[in-house]
Amino acid sequence: MVTVSNLLFCSMLGYALAHLSFPGKRIIFGTVLGTLMIPGLVTFIPQFVLVVNMGLANTLTALFLPFLVGPFGVFLMRQFFLGMPRDMLEAGRIDGAGEMRILFRLFLPLAGPALATLGILTFLASWNNFLWPLVVASTEESYTLPVALALVSTGQNQTDYGLLLAGASVVVLPILLVFMFFQRYFIEGIATTGIK
Repeated sequence: MVTVSNLLFCSMLGYALAHLSFPGKRIIFGTVLGTLMIPGLVTFIPQFVLVVNMGLANTLTALFLPFLVGPFGVFLMRQFFLGMPRDMLEAGRIDGAGEMRILFRLFLPLAGPALATLGILTFLASWNNFLWPLVVASTEESYTLPVALALVSTGQNQTDYGLLLAGASVVVLPILLVFMFFQRYFIEGIATTGIK
């Protein structure tokens, strides 16, 4: 859920910041850059208070709601869309396509490397997130795999290393599968970053 929403919303906002003209565009982009500079732990307590005040504590919604859009994804997609030819945008507008159609029919099919890079990094960050699910989830039904593994494998006075290693293998397996599937696009996105 987090990965899909980041791919969708970050690409939409990145396209708007790259190719649309509207009042406050520089302020929004400055805000995106500013939030990139703020450490995640600074916003941890305000996010928790907000989730609790909304009545979402100990729900699955609380696990993914604060992470639906990330500033790194917006910045990455904006920079990628700025590198795409402006002639393609103008051709789409001359043909009568709206902005959403230009984005989804022209730009996103060519943004495979950037989307794969953003997808891999977002999936890794959300899959390995430990502290937020540990604080927000208070019952076993809403624990994520890393939290459940940490709580189940450690007993009162000793650690069950067999269970810990078996669980770690299960936790790492989806990460390896995602990276192996998108590796070609990830490397292509890194290779084409400096080429204009």
